[in-house]
Amino acid sequence: MSQPPICDYEGSAYRTEFWVRERAYEDGAERVALRALLPPTGRRLIEVGAGYGRLADLYAGYTEVVLLDYARSQLQQARERLGEAGRGGQPRFVYVLGDFYHLPFVPGLFDTVVMVRVLHHAADAPAVLRGLADLLAPGGALVLEFASKHHLKAILRYLARRQPWSPFSHEPVEFVELNFDFHPAWVRQQLTAAGLRVERTRTVSHFRLGLLKRTLPTGLLVALDRLCQPTGALWQLTPSVFLRARAPAERPAAPADAFFRCPACGSTMLAHEVSRLACTHCGAGFSIEDGMVDFRLGER
Repeated sequence: MSQPPICDYEGSAYRTEFWVRERAYEDGAERVALRALLPPTGRRLIEVGAGYGRLADLYAGYTEVVLLDYARSQLQQARERLGEAGRGGQPRFVYVLGDFYHLPFVPGLFDTVVMVRVLHHAADAPAVLRGLADLLAPGGALVLEFASKHHLKAILRYLARRQPWSPFSHEPVEFVELNFDFHPAWVRQQLTAAGLRVERTRTVSHFRLGLLKRTLPTGLLVALDRLCQPTGALWQLTPSVFLRARAPAERPAAPADAFFRCPACGSTMLAHEVSRLACTHCGAGFSIEDGMVDFRLGER
């Protein structure tokens, strides 16, 4: 099965080199936005591109949380950090290896879908957004973050003729390989085409400047960002934009006894064997190792 290329963080020091060392302000600001947009409780949530589980502590109000990532090493870190369940046994964590083009779940399964700092790696973003929309239960919420091309620094660079691409055009721009920026209006258009209704928008990382991060306390920058984020309802001029979109209430829900589906053929007829799931329709097999189910088609 052909698919666009996947950005693989396997073996990277993403947690220690990127987040712990350099991104305390961004982490704090993104948590503010996610808390504001995330429905606080629900039966089932999935984070697509969860990495090492950086944001998993925000999902305590859910009964079951699925963490999906393509990189085994990242998901293994999440499992080592979080275990099989949170305090008091809730939420129960499910760890799944897979890609965002072939999500191995039945439609209508999740009350909430979260994807943060992932869409910018999608060469076919409309396909990814359609897949996320497909996962939502009736009235379910998608909380999405994307890298915006229409931010103030890009606008100033373009006006000064130091940047070839226009931040005002709606087409996505690939500024380095498998790293895309998107215009907010284009993202909203794609979500509408996927059958979702955008409810709220917040702009994030207003103060993502090296000088500010070096000279001002992180807590102060996060507090200022908190004050500025609601202006996203009026304009979007930051490098990061969060939004919440809602699925229609009249769509079908997932059958009560259904969960996984085969990413190769779409069948829900998966048989649980000793150390794998086997599709009885197409014969594909998916290993279960170290508490993680591996649905990556590219790794077969």
